[in-house]
Amino acid sequence: MNGLIDGRIRIACAAWLATVAAAGALLPLIDGSDWMVQAAVLLAAQTGVGTVLRWRGLHPAVTVGAQAAASLMLLTLVTAPTYAVGGALPTPTTFERFGLLLRQGAEDIGRYVAPAPATDGIRLMVFGGVLLIGLLVDVLAVTTRSAASAGLPLLALYSVAAGVAQDGPGWPYFLLAAAGYLLLLLAEGRDRLTRWGRFFAGHGPGHGMTPHDHTVTAGPRARAGRRIGAVTLGIAVLAPAGLPSFGEGLLDLDGSGGNGRGGTGDVVSVNPIVALQDQLNQQQDRPVLTYRTTSGEQSDMYLRLIALDQFTGQEWRSSRWYESERPNPPWQVPGLSDEVAATPVTTTVQVADYYAQDSLPVPYPATSVTVEGNWLFDRGTQTLVSNQNGRTSAGASYEIEHLLVEPTADQLAAAPPASRELVDYYTRVPDDLPEQVALTALDVTSGAANDFERAMALQDWFTQDGGFRYDTTVASGSGTQAIVNFLQQKEGFCVHFAFTMAAMARTLGIPTQVAVGFTPGTRQPGGAYEVGVHNAHAWPELYFQGVGWVRFEPTPGQGNAPSYTRPEQTRPSEERPEEETEQTTPAQPEPSQQPSPTDPCQRDADAAGCQDRQETPESDRREAGMPLAPIIWGGGGLLLALLVASPPLWRARVRARRLGRDGGALPAWRELLDSAWDFGITPLASETPRQAAARIVRVAELPAEPAAAVHRAADVVERALYAPATVSAAPAPALADDVRGALAGLRATAGRWTRVRAFFAPRSAIRVMRAMAAWRADAGRRVGAALPGRPRGATKPPTAYRRSVHAAPRAGWHRPPLGASRRCS
Repeated sequence: MNGLIDGRIRIACAAWLATVAAAGALLPLIDGSDWMVQAAVLLAAQTGVGTVLRWRGLHPAVTVGAQAAASLMLLTLVTAPTYAVGGALPTPTTFERFGLLLRQGAEDIGRYVAPAPATDGIRLMVFGGVLLIGLLVDVLAVTTRSAASAGLPLLALYSVAAGVAQDGPGWPYFLLAAAGYLLLLLAEGRDRLTRWGRFFAGHGPGHGMTPHDHTVTAGPRARAGRRIGAVTLGIAVLAPAGLPSFGEGLLDLDGSGGNGRGGTGDVVSVNPIVALQDQLNQQQDRPVLTYRTTSGEQSDMYLRLIALDQFTGQEWRSSRWYESERPNPPWQVPGLSDEVAATPVTTTVQVADYYAQDSLPVPYPATSVTVEGNWLFDRGTQTLVSNQNGRTSAGASYEIEHLLVEPTADQLAAAPPASRELVDYYTRVPDDLPEQVALTALDVTSGAANDFERAMALQDWFTQDGGFRYDTTVASGSGTQAIVNFLQQKEGFCVHFAFTMAAMARTLGIPTQVAVGFTPGTRQPGGAYEVGVHNAHAWPELYFQGVGWVRFEPTPGQGNAPSYTRPEQTRPSEERPEEETEQTTPAQPEPSQQPSPTDPCQRDADAAGCQDRQETPESDRREAGMPLAPIIWGGGGLLLALLVASPPLWRARVRARRLGRDGGALPAWRELLDSAWDFGITPLASETPRQAAARIVRVAELPAEPAAAVHRAADVVERALYAPATVSAAPAPALADDVRGALAGLRATAGRWTRVRAFFAPRSAIRVMRAMAAWRADAGRRVGAALPGRPRGATKPPTAYRRSVHAAPRAGWHRPPLGASRRCS
């Protein structure tokens, strides 16, 4: 009976782990990881309820019903506690709240793309779905004992992630889910093996099947099953990479995917780093698009493809701030006030048929884009992007309504501080950014009175005063080391200038991002403008409150300098008398990774421009509190380190205790046997100490001195077993020295891999598993006997079974030949 209960507990735990592993495939779909931890805890509570009720012997239907009721209460507790009695007992109002959250969740799913923020509606849908799948897996695997069928709901859970994610959940998530399912199958298989009947080999008549006996019996089958599972997983992961397909396989090692792009001579995309350089170095300037515009300032018609707002230290990249539905026109322009001149402009664009791009090039700031097809809205770049259905910009024709924003130098110089949230996000730099970058920025901007003057100082340094040279043959790169190399060599192309100025501006506390796209192009007969591959460009954009994102041009000889940065513009500092300038120039600020300027919105929430706080890609994300990813990874690393270090520490502790002053002959002999076991020489219960010593010496091919030490130890243990009065002739220190000498001989004759395995994964550690199994069985009997309503002795096997297993009479105590601990047979 105890074995049956233990088997169900193992299967229930395996079912919980398999469900959590399959739910892990949802991580790429939802922002953050706290929801995953909560889902795992909810599943554990659901599994625990079922385990306890099965232990009490309740009917399976009652158990499943209780699990469903407990799941509903848990779901209420985490999603709608204020609408329930006691925070957990649902009422009709609770179900009304559930309906509202489900509708909101459906709207959020339609609005956001992966990874979507973990809103209340999405959390309810995820928690409810995971609990439902977990309950089905538990019922199939534990109640009906059909672990193979439990793979269907697990597959359904994984298929949700595979079908919704734009690039699929990735092969690590597949591997994790498949490993969880195989673990469930192995747990059920082991449970089936333990119910096959008596075990006759081993310890003589009259003994039931111990946990160790189960392990020995099922060992070959379990190992074969694990091998089959490992081979199957390997084939499932690697086979799609070698098979022809119409899109990305499960394993996309090079990240290229299967977009169908490419081909000799085709313009495929403008990658922020490598592809942009390749296009600039093409000998032929192939046109990629033409446009007509009503703008009176054609030199400002920069066409944005993407805005890079994250600097990881390895690259600049976009946060992919995508929304499924386009906002109603006119689109809101972040940070722009009515005091800045902004002229409405209409531009029509015709893209070449061979130009396949994920996003539509548009002037900034766009207020609407009219184009056929289903496109996503990129709020960060203020354009439309592909929804991964095979649609690209190739051959697209669209109309753009945008603004020609013309701030003055005075307005930029007098711009108030931006919100603290925006500043914190757009001034982040990696921890490993060399100090040289910040120090250079401070030196270049020395004497500047405001952010605009600092930006101008940086731009002038790159274009005029710093001695930089434009060269498209320089190796590209966007990491911290590439920035340092560029500052030292002073050679590069637009990527180097834009990324370096952006990093330096961020160290000064100025919100900055990098835009990638095209310069305005050349005018054609008839009034249209043509943009070619040589117009591919990258430039920094700095944020000024009241104006928004402002373009600067640090690349010498490329693009067009904005009107507010041209030399004929009067600088604010030039209008003040020299004495006043010297008195009002503040001390140069220290570089900071997270500057915290005064936020007027914190003082007055009703101030102009403070109502809309969705200014960064993180603004509409749910507040997650303390980040869980470092805790999870740090805890996992610590747990892994403890697992690796536990066997060597345990063996060292046991060896010191056995070979200590009060260890005795039998513990020292057991240490010698375990040491030989660690090096691959398995102890046999049928051998005497003398036979065991001879086999250890022969198999390990020990030299003369270690071999003599093994035989001396065998003589001592034989006298301790059969002539205790003579043991005093061999003192304990001498026996301990013999065992240490034998251990040194085993280590010297073993191969390198054998020594490593003996140290980190000693075979004798199986004794710990046996002890834990015995302790668990004994604890189960004690707890079962202590439960109210269970008659004493109810956990024992039936009388007929006990008589069949223990039919042999007890023979009393005897001395085992090997010298192991005395036991009753």
